[in-house]
Formats: sequence, structure tokens, C-alpha cells
Amino acid sequence: MALPPGPTFLPPLVTVIPWLYRPFAMLDALARHYPDAFTWNLPRLENAVVFYHPDAIKEIFSLGPDDAHAGKINAVLGPLLGQHSLLLLDGAEHIRQRKLLLPPLHGERMASYGERIVRLTESAIQSWPDGGKFPIHPELQRIALDIILRVIFGVEDGENMAQMHAHVSELLDVGANPLLLFPGFQRDIGPFSPWGKFVRMRDKADELIYDLMRRRRESKEKRDDILSLLLEARDEEGRPMPDVELRDELVTLLVAGHETTATALSWALRWLLDSPMLTSRLLADLENEGALTNLAPDRIARAPLLDAVIRETLRLQPVVPMVGRVLQRPMRIGGYDLEAGRAVIASVYLVQRRPDLYPDPARFDPDRFLRRKFGPNEWLPFGGGIRRCIGMAFALYEMKMVLATILARTVLRLPRFGKVREVRRSITISTSDGMPVVLERKVDLHTMQAGLS
Repeated sequence: MALPPGPTFLPPLVTVIPWLYRPFAMLDALARHYPDAFTWNLPRLENAVVFYHPDAIKEIFSLGPDDAHAGKINAVLGPLLGQHSLLLLDGAEHIRQRKLLLPPLHGERMASYGERIVRLTESAIQSWPDGGKFPIHPELQRIALDIILRVIFGVEDGENMAQMHAHVSELLDVGANPLLLFPGFQRDIGPFSPWGKFVRMRDKADELIYDLMRRRRESKEKRDDILSLLLEARDEEGRPMPDVELRDELVTLLVAGHETTATALSWALRWLLDSPMLTSRLLADLENEGALTNLAPDRIARAPLLDAVIRETLRLQPVVPMVGRVLQRPMRIGGYDLEAGRAVIASVYLVQRRPDLYPDPARFDPDRFLRRKFGPNEWLPFGGGIRRCIGMAFALYEMKMVLATILARTVLRLPRFGKVREVRRSITISTSDGMPVVLERKVDLHTMQAGLS
């Protein structure tokens, strides 16, 4: 059975090093040699076929639950997320769980969280050092975690908030080590070993999560956080989600919504601060929508240039550069006949760098999203098909609220020296050195109103 050409002569342990530490550069190099598709050896996925032509992507995303599974691809995340995580489930169980999780993250329910997200961001900004240089990525992580703990978990001040924030933050930081993705490094040889520390932090976080679930069940108070809504949710047979499944889905939402959101916002600020004219246009766009002064969430959400900036950021620097499936039966994809058991990968990064789709693809140009609409097989930072990220709408909404608030309440600039590079944090591709910025000044509401009058 013929496969696309590729560097299959290299063993997985050789290819994994540049994939871990220079992923974008490696994908660029492969695309220069192999147009549209290539065969690649990766650990646990030998001779995987990587596609980046939109027609092949459409075929992959059209695969049904009996055609292909993603659980094996995502199994590397099992020790953190748990075996009941939506990312590890397949078939009927995946569809059942997806139906339970989707409603709280969309529509009017999602929009009701906007005011809270803006206020949490404003509160975080107050601790930023005036006139000082500081890494903004950790601050964005803190904001993202605050939003998750309050909006998704429903944790309030005085309700173990500080303890949960500290334990979860440390767990996510320890778990960001990409080497822990490999079984050879998953050995508990004591509390000071990387894996031993991770296991103990995970177990402590689990204690806090199960305790929170217990208290929510005992409370008679009507609440709008996502945990409370999921505790009330029932499947088609009237069954609630068991605690162990709910724990795994909460941790999945936590992991998926923490590092990914902070990383995307870091990249967005990197591009905006490198283009003062674009930043001025964006502020004017927010003002035209009536969103700038009072930071009204509904008006922020409909600002067209803000939406374009976020979409262009996720095009240039997709947080997760590839998504995959394992075929469950023989299929023809991208002109190749592939057998059952073959891994097929959609390269998010390479599709979104195609010059035939995105002219001058290395340039940050949000206007391209104002000029035309891109299809789900052309812009795919959240994956696609029945495996598309259930948090896509919430993530885009949250990023708009946080980015608009930062731009409205601060004047930031990049340091004069230093270059921002991509670095891997677990499965995500983040900014180097925490994305240093300089806070020239904070902008309060009174100052803003005076400047606009």
C-alpha cells in the first residue's frame, strides 16, 4: 500500500527532538520537501500520514465515530486528564459525553459570563508593576485560571480559593514539562522527582475537586457556574455523570482552557505591540462599537477587528499544531488508500500557512479575516468534525474580553531588546521567556473618558 513520501528513514526518537523543541521550524522544513502530505515517524505513531491540503482535511474531519478514533492519539494526556476525559473517549461514549458538556459553553449561558471575565482581568491588572518590565504570560495564566475556577468551578472568595489556585497552578506548571508526556519519564522515584511531584500535586488537586463537588451537591443554592450545571445534567436515559467522569471532564476543561488561552493571548499581544498602528485601529474599532469606555461585553464581542486579530493570531501560531485520528477501517484520504490502524494527522499549522489560502502567510494581517470567510478545513485551530473542541466558542469569547480589557486599561510596549520565540509547554506552543513586556502606564476610566472627550 503506497504512502506519501517522507523522512521515514529517521527513527521516532530522532524526529521527536526537533518536534519537541523546534516544532514550527520542523514542520516548515517538511513542507518544503513534501507538498500536501508526508509520512512521518513519531513515538507511538510510526508511519503516520500527515495531510495539509484543505481537501484532505475536509475528508479527515468528515470521518464518523465508527470510521476513526482519536483516543489513542490523545492517550498521552491520560495521566493528567483521566481515562474518562472527552479527549480520550471514542464512539458512542464520546458522543454521549459531548452532548452533556456542550450546552453550558455556548449561547446565552456563555455570554452571561462576560462581565465577570472583564472584572477579573481588571482586578489582575492592578497588581502589574507600573513602569516595569515583566513577563506577561504568567499573568495571563493567572487570569485564565481565575476565570476557570470562578466561571467553570464556581469557586468563590473564602471557599478554598487561594488553596485551590495555588495547587492547580503548581500542578499545571509541573505538568507543562514536555518530557512527562513520554512513559519513560513517568516514574515516581520520590516527591522531588518530576513525575513524583506531578503525581502528588495531581492527587491533592483531585481532593480539592471532589470536595468542591460534594459541597455543590449539598448546597441548595441555585448557581450558574458550569460545575453546578453539569451536576444537574442528565443523559438521554436520565443518568447523571458519575463523579469520576465529572472530575475528568473538569480537569479537561481546566487544562484545555488554561495554557491554551494564556498562550494565544501572549501571541496576540506580541503581534499587536509590534504594530502600534494596528493597535490604534483596534482601539478605534472598539470605541466605534461603544465597547472601549465601559467595556460592555456584548459590544466587545461584536467588534470585527478584535475578532480578526484573534483569528489571525490562532492562524499564525496555533496553540496545538496538529490533530489526529486512527482509522478503524480502510479509507481513501487525500488520494491515498489507507488501511485500518493507520494514524492520519491534520496539520493545523501547515494548512494555515499555505500561500494559496493565505497570501504572504508569514505576515500578521488580521484584515484577511475581514476580506473573506475561511472554511472549517482552512482555519482549524480548534480541530474539526465531531472532535472539534467543545470550548471553541467560550475560548474565543474569553480571549476577546481579556484582550480588550488589557488594551483599554494599559499602555504596554515590547522591550527594546530580545526576540520572542516559540517554546513547547506540554502539547502547546507558547512564547519564550514568559513574553516580556513593559507597562508604561495604567489607564483608569476617568483618564479614558477625558481622552475621548
